[in-house]
Amino acid sequence: MITDIVIVIAAALFMGVYVSWRAGRIDRLHTRVDMARAALDATLLRRASVALELATSGLLDPATSLLLASAVHGTRDSRSTDRPRDLAESDLTRALRAAFSQPGFRTSMTGKDGADELLEEVEGAAHQVFLARKFYNDVVAATRDARGRPLARVLRLSGRARAPEFFEMDDSLVAENASTPLSL
Repeated sequence: MITDIVIVIAAALFMGVYVSWRAGRIDRLHTRVDMARAALDATLLRRASVALELATSGLLDPATSLLLASAVHGTRDSRSTDRPRDLAESDLTRALRAAFSQPGFRTSMTGKDGADELLEEVEGAAHQVFLARKFYNDVVAATRDARGRPLARVLRLSGRARAPEFFEMDDSLVAENASTPLSL
């Protein structure tokens, strides 16, 4: 009789600790999502800044400069309009890809003052966006998986927190229909 009570109390205690641990894990994952989103926002802003610097540097032809500057402004306008941000960021990626894929783009930059450093900065910022988006989406996937577990759903361990959304955008470093990667 006493052993049965001890077993029931131990099982209840174990379940309480386990449920508390799961709720804490979901909370920590939501915190990681917030931090990853902030890092993604920062890298997107950095990429937009260096793209605008490239557009206004005088290194590009006027049409490409205008296209690139327009795409950068589109990313900034997407925060205050109904247009999804991922579409605006994808437009900036395509504008950068169009600029970098022009025939003779690299050779036309050779010898221009500060061109190599600026191009390296743009390429680095584009690569950082790729990494930040991948990390963010990985954290979102882990969070959604933890929230979707039966115990978490039944006991509503995520509380009132909204499920995080994936951030999908075109950040590919390879031009479509091209077999060689661009150095973006």
